Amino acid sequence: MPVFPIRSGARRALGAALLGLAAVAASAQDMNGGTDIARRAIHVCAACHGEGGRSASAAYPSLAGQPVQYTARQLKDFRAQQRAEADNKAYMWGVSALLDDDTIQALAEYYAVQAPAPGRARGPDRLLKEGRRLFEDGVPGSGIRACAGCHGERAEGAAGFPRLAGQHADYLERQLKGFSTRLRPHGVLMRAETAGMSAQQMKAVAAYLQSL
Repeated sequence: MPVFPIRSGARRALGAALLGLAAVAASAQDMNGGTDIARRAIHVCAACHGEGGRSASAAYPSLAGQPVQYTARQLKDFRAQQRAEADNKAYMWGVSALLDDDTIQALAEYYAVQAPAPGRARGPDRLLKEGRRLFEDGVPGSGIRACAGCHGERAEGAAGFPRLAGQHADYLERQLKGFSTRLRPHGVLMRAETAGMSAQQMKAVAAYLQSL
């Protein structure tokens, strides 16, 4: 497996948290059960994904409420360098390389039971209505199926399908566009689902999902 450099600041943060510096160890009490390394790792994750996985920045997805199976699969894909993010590929590959299967499972279970942040409406009503129509009904005859068919009636996610409700619209829009690139090689299903979507449709459904 090729090794990619991690920014020096990221390396210091990982070392401090995952090697168990006293300050981190003292605060590593947010997870009930799990390994010591997993309880410390959530503080590394919080730096980008927010406390309890409730991200405040559209640069990073919220993890709170994500199904266990989905989160575990994504972390393993990052660890195997089979998933990337355009802006922080090396960081996520570096972080996940330090996680064994037990730690990944513990992190996935932790985030699954965290309360997601409430949805936030963004955009004009016509945009949200278009997004709702796409989410609930798709576009029959155009190869665009209803998102709700896999992601749940309220976009709550299930098993291998992620929770989309309340996720940052900008992040969702980037991911929808990313499925046509090499960033998500395992996203074969979503590549087909998004092939017929216009940029406007992606923006609309992302805005609606953020509002849930």
